[in-house]
Amino acid sequence: MAHHFKNAEECWRSILSDVKGNANLLSEIKKFAEENTAPAKIVFGTSGWRGEMGTDYTFHTVRIVTTAIIEMFKNAGAELLGALGAENFGDIKKRGIIVGHDNRYLGLEFANAVMGLLSKEGIRVYYTGEATTPELSASIEMVNAAGSINLTPSHNPANYAGFKFNPADGGPAGAEITNVIERNANQLMAKNKIIPAILPGDVEKIDTIKLYKDFLLRRGTLDIEKIRRFIQNEDCFICIDHVHGASRKRPASIVGESNKISYLRTEGDYLFGGIPPEPSARNIQPAMDILKGRGNRFKLGVVIDPDGDRIRFTDGNRDITINHFGAMALHFLHTYKNISGVLVKSVATSNFGNAIAQKLGIPVKETAVGFKNFRPYMLQKASERAIVAYEESDGITGYNNTLEKDALFGLLIAIEMMAVTGKNISEYLCVLEEEFGAYYPERAGIEVARSLAGELLAKKLSQLMERFKTGEEFLIGEKKKKIASVITTDGIKIVLDDNSWFLIRPSGTEPKVRFYTETRSQGEAATMIDAVKSITKEALE
Repeated sequence: MAHHFKNAEECWRSILSDVKGNANLLSEIKKFAEENTAPAKIVFGTSGWRGEMGTDYTFHTVRIVTTAIIEMFKNAGAELLGALGAENFGDIKKRGIIVGHDNRYLGLEFANAVMGLLSKEGIRVYYTGEATTPELSASIEMVNAAGSINLTPSHNPANYAGFKFNPADGGPAGAEITNVIERNANQLMAKNKIIPAILPGDVEKIDTIKLYKDFLLRRGTLDIEKIRRFIQNEDCFICIDHVHGASRKRPASIVGESNKISYLRTEGDYLFGGIPPEPSARNIQPAMDILKGRGNRFKLGVVIDPDGDRIRFTDGNRDITINHFGAMALHFLHTYKNISGVLVKSVATSNFGNAIAQKLGIPVKETAVGFKNFRPYMLQKASERAIVAYEESDGITGYNNTLEKDALFGLLIAIEMMAVTGKNISEYLCVLEEEFGAYYPERAGIEVARSLAGELLAKKLSQLMERFKTGEEFLIGEKKKKIASVITTDGIKIVLDDNSWFLIRPSGTEPKVRFYTETRSQGEAATMIDAVKSITKEALE
């Protein structure tokens, strides 16, 4: 079959312009993914390596990255083996690697490319089929595997594919691991190495839904029976929007089948109905609309991304992001479940959690963006372990849970909150805001040319540091505010004298600049966003 387009990027533009009319063009994308052997820069960002399917994410590059991981296994020294959680290559071969994927186009085919190379090296391979990211993380512990490879770009649009590697502790690989994978892969690219396709040998199919359920019961942070009884006995209604993702069928496996739970967008759809499949304000709206029409005493709605690691909440009255829900989870787990430890959050998250932690005497650990940065605090002894860990982009986990973002864990906490407090989540939030103060976080971003992404983008944004100095005044709309501090943990964060702030940083996964703001007055939120957009665009000129 001859190509109708010059490249996959052009083909994707056509598909995404009319997903219903152009879905048949996916076969063209498959051809590009099979035939394109051009080198691509391999970069593991905040959560794995991602690229456009058929452009820089191809069967060729997937085999290159898999080969790079195998080389890492074979040549790892003592320090790297410690990070991997393995004794040696023989230990890795014996314990095996779990391979899975979300519900995107060519998921099984890309998984076969990975499994073929692993099995050729004598590495035991477990295959999950369509699965979520936290399931793979939990399954590593449950089968004592040496790690996992999950083929997903998380919440990215339909034209993206992704590759996540997790070592034996189940968390996202840290830089000490991904730097080695990147180096090995890019060296293979520089040599124009072509890795032949190999069919998988014997692989072991595992049921990650059951393994994840057993993991939750083993860890015991959540009271699964109380959650089940609440759904069975109380006047409640729960709406779960899967946005066509791999989280389909998962909630019922934990809480049981119930006519009190409505599941939205459960059909398989590689193109996600033409929308970015993220837990956004737009995507929570269907659940909000349904709940507004319900008269139940307790109501809860969530939207979950394709690989089940990001989540957003509502009860029909308020749209509640992780910025607020993470802080609510901290208060709930500490106050109602007597869990002690620390609050762990990324530098881009709301200070609402800080305010609660300060009043309750809970230490706060703020990290750079990326869930992999939470690992040290998830593995500490009990008194120093994270009570809850969350990031600005809708990811959350908690005490004694997986080291990965876990949307289902967030959903279950929300249900248990209602069961224990006797309040809907917006009612609970209002109580906390009255006690600890109100915070208004926002998040936005602008796309940049693919050629600008990476080091060049980071360099341009770094020039902003010369513009902002502590003590100087800064104009937000018509109001002058003084800069209280400048934080450079990740990007550049400007904290103003009224405790409002903004953060500008390059995306670690997409050709975008992301910015985050927080005001203490809801009326100032839009003005702050506009000011930060203007600053960012000026820096990129």
